[in-house]
Amino acid sequence: MAGRTAPFSRFEWMIAWRYLRARRAEGGVSVMTWISLIGITLAVFALIVTLAVRAGFRAEFVDTILGANAHVTVYTTDRMDDQGQWLKGFSDYDALSKTLAEVPGVTRAAPLIKGQVMVTDGERTNGAEVFGIAPADLEAIPRVGKGAKAVGDLARFSEGIAMGSVLARELGVTVGDRVRIISPSGVKTAFGSSPRVNAYEVVYVFTAGRYDIDKTRIYMPFTEAQSFFNREGFADEIEVMVADPDHIEAMSLPILNAAGPSALIWTWKDSAGSFLRALDIEDNVMFVILSILVLIAAMNIVSGLIMLVKNKGRDIGILRTMGLTEGSILRVFFICGAFTGVIGTVCGVVLGCLFALNIDTIMAALNSLSGAEVWDPSIRGIYALPAKLQLNDVASAVALSLGLSFVVTLFPARRAARMNPVEALRYE
Repeated sequence: MAGRTAPFSRFEWMIAWRYLRARRAEGGVSVMTWISLIGITLAVFALIVTLAVRAGFRAEFVDTILGANAHVTVYTTDRMDDQGQWLKGFSDYDALSKTLAEVPGVTRAAPLIKGQVMVTDGERTNGAEVFGIAPADLEAIPRVGKGAKAVGDLARFSEGIAMGSVLARELGVTVGDRVRIISPSGVKTAFGSSPRVNAYEVVYVFTAGRYDIDKTRIYMPFTEAQSFFNREGFADEIEVMVADPDHIEAMSLPILNAAGPSALIWTWKDSAGSFLRALDIEDNVMFVILSILVLIAAMNIVSGLIMLVKNKGRDIGILRTMGLTEGSILRVFFICGAFTGVIGTVCGVVLGCLFALNIDTIMAALNSLSGAEVWDPSIRGIYALPAKLQLNDVASAVALSLGLSFVVTLFPARRAARMNPVEALRYE
């Protein structure tokens, strides 16, 4: 017992390092080591980049939803008044907005008018959705109002309209131009409703970050929208913003109680729930697929170690006859495999983080080389491929790679440790 050495002693590291530096003439072990190292590096690199892009896309998508849309929409069903006419929306919208704004956790509540229109400029025509909103409430929308990426003067909003940048580009208009807005149900006459056509100056052009919003949305002063859509004295819905939209479920019941018995609510998670669930499923599937890729790369370590054990059978026999225990032999070959896994993981982490941090530059280079937009916002919804490095994602990639590398290394290392020294030296 007194002659036993401590695990992972200096001589075990020395032997393992010598085997890792074996020349090609000694059995091609160094070539297999390089193949294993490159495989682990590329697998970890792909896993980290995918996790970073996944997190960035989700964060950007959710931020564009929360930055340009209501966190909770309060609306009501159609109802009949005392004269037998159908009413839609809220007549007490100012009082209701104040009541909702007093709910703990609510940061803002604003009445809205909504309507579908056609907007034209010369020969160009597009469909759009008009949001009638007060100037102060428009200014408070993060990705549209004050501080947002936009051109024009928001202080002049009461004199015209605000328009999404994609819609403005497709119509060929900019700040200062006038467009015609056509509502199919406008002026009421004795023969029914006829289309209403008004001309408005574009005083503000915003970029919310979502292609579908920038392509279809127009903001109009609230009182003007009431007149344009024949909604005098009413608001179609109340837009509610909360301090913690990620936990909107906890806010739903207090808001619903404050809105009254005839009100209904629709949260941002209700509207984007199917897409968020699809993202979750895609995240899980991609992680599983890339985990298999890491496993395949780690299996190269096994093939390299098996060749190493086969080529070093004579050395193993000599070391065993000199007194090395099975444990020492196992640790020598475990170090060989684990070292490859560790170096490959470190290289993969470095490359993956550098790629994620410089993804904008890389995408710009790809666009320049291809001569076209690699990332099409009309298909993907947002304007750029985002990446968001998260510590837990990097940690999970490192843990997966090292764990698989260490586990697969045990099998050939154990085989080497159990080799019979007599059989190893019989034909030498």
